[in-house]
Amino acid sequence: MILLNVSRTRRRRLGVAAAAGGLLAALLTAGPAAAIPDPGDSPAAPKDVSRSDQAEARAAVKSGDIPGQDEIVHSANIEHVANIPKDVLSGTNSDLAFQGRYAFAGNYDGFRIFDISNPKKPKTVAQVLCPGSQNDISVSGNLLFLSTDSSRSDSSCNSTTQPATEKSSWEGMKVFDISDKRNPRYVAAVETACGSHTHTLVPDRKNVFVYVSSYSPNAAYPDCRPPHDGISVIKVPRKAPHKAAVVGFPVLFPGEGPDGGGNPGAPTNPGVSKTTGCHDITVLPSKDLAAGACMGDGILFSIRNPERPRVIDRVQDNVNFAFWHSATFNQRADKVVFTDELGGGGAATCNAEIGPNRGADGIYDIVGKGDRSKLVFRSYYKIPRHQADTENCVAHNGSLIPVRGRDLMVQAWYQGGISVWDFTNSAKPKEIAYFERGPLSTDQLVTGGSWSAYYYNGYIYSNDMAKGFDVLKIDDRRTDAARWVRMQELNVQTQPDYFD
Repeated sequence: MILLNVSRTRRRRLGVAAAAGGLLAALLTAGPAAAIPDPGDSPAAPKDVSRSDQAEARAAVKSGDIPGQDEIVHSANIEHVANIPKDVLSGTNSDLAFQGRYAFAGNYDGFRIFDISNPKKPKTVAQVLCPGSQNDISVSGNLLFLSTDSSRSDSSCNSTTQPATEKSSWEGMKVFDISDKRNPRYVAAVETACGSHTHTLVPDRKNVFVYVSSYSPNAAYPDCRPPHDGISVIKVPRKAPHKAAVVGFPVLFPGEGPDGGGNPGAPTNPGVSKTTGCHDITVLPSKDLAAGACMGDGILFSIRNPERPRVIDRVQDNVNFAFWHSATFNQRADKVVFTDELGGGGAATCNAEIGPNRGADGIYDIVGKGDRSKLVFRSYYKIPRHQADTENCVAHNGSLIPVRGRDLMVQAWYQGGISVWDFTNSAKPKEIAYFERGPLSTDQLVTGGSWSAYYYNGYIYSNDMAKGFDVLKIDDRRTDAARWVRMQELNVQTQPDYFD
């Protein structure tokens, strides 16, 4: 058991129920919030909960079973060293990327660049207004990539919401030149089928290939019609990013049906999302491997030819997984952690009613070699603390903590906070540290919490959807060796070989 480094402790588990023209970006450095998300770019509105659930949440706060509203609690081996609140970009904070002494933070209204040369005192370098959820973000050399998965009037950063039923609407990838971190310059836009919910970089020397994940086609959408059973591949020449273009759409789920051959979902598999594309992909270039979290399916595929990825194995979990969300390899590439985003990130699923095996991580061993590799399920991992029914909580984005011989991961759980856990034994994962805030509200379910929590050069960085940019420091003998591993660039979905 890990003791808290605060006065309040948890006495028991809480059991509550449960177009390329006009590429313009506005650079913001100060002043009042100038970016207001358009409808469709915002998270779910607060949801009412029952009076009994409200009363139970308040009672749990009073008794110490959960932290008080906005109160911070953490294990004794975690230190909260900095928080930078949201500033002129008032939208929902999303993903993170890193390069040298900079952190790049996505936001539904654009992105923010921090100088983290002193992690205890991060400084804002630039804020760029460019609305379009989710603004999933990556960097490679002098290029920054931004995903747009909301239907917009055009590709510019001045665009507004426009129905996807209109042919002129735009969704896809945006590319910025960040050679001057204080003045990012918008240089390219590439439209992709069904937009870009997330993306993954596969860099080589002269080009950057971008795997674009998107889903949910509709016959009424001119640019997003079924079947949508694969991913868009974009090729971006490093020296001529304005020539970026889609070079392929590899089908990952071939089949005869109108939606391809992925998981059919309900009614065949009740409670499981029908596979109509992928949500997220993680590549491991050193091994020519990728793992795809694709709604109702988890896949392992080869990226030996990055323009033509090829599926090696595919698995489903129609008992406990509702929505395959993201994937992480271990360092030896003999395991994959898949996350299940039960409730889509806007529901309270870390409670006794949901239990330990849903809205959790699924740990799979990779058995065999090459094209004979198979994904074999071993166990589930979920944070061992229940949350109130006014807190959205589910497995979300995380990264490895690089320690030789051990499989350690830090992970975001929205309002469940941040968990550091060990899955060296695939069958017996265990938590070794945590950090969390109390609920944003005890009256309504208000969306918030840590979207991404990643380890980079000795510190843990988190982008909290509501509270801003957090920096944590872990002091634990099991993670100490990671402090000597230094990276010059980190996009977590382009997983590095930390010990090469």
